[in-house]
Amino acid sequence: MPTATERLLRYSLVAVWLITAVVSVRELHGQSRDLLAGVPDALQAAGWTTALILGGAAADAVLGLWMACRPGRAAYATALALMAAMTALATVIQPDLWLHPLGPLTKNLPIAAILWVLLQNTPHPRRADRP
Repeated sequence: MPTATERLLRYSLVAVWLITAVVSVRELHGQSRDLLAGVPDALQAAGWTTALILGGAAADAVLGLWMACRPGRAAYATALALMAAMTALATVIQPDLWLHPLGPLTKNLPIAAILWVLLQNTPHPRRADRP
């Protein structure tokens, strides 16, 4: 059974992912698009920025709901992998986000640490049955 601290950590991440999903769609033609300013013009003209934003928002929503409703090792590992992939993609598209004072990319470091702690503190399903 998760501790109160683990539940607090999990629900804080659920809030981050669900709020990010909503804000990303709401700001589809504003801040979300601005974050992808480094995408090459040819890809922007082909509609890739919209696809990236909506795909990322969908992934954020799925992760948030998954961790809220069915938390476990698979959810935490998937969230960690997706966050790492999104961070790598953002680093390629707009590396100066690492220097932003509000930390749109640096915030991923404590998120990774939280996910790692949750992952390590969640027993393997097969191992949980053993004495």
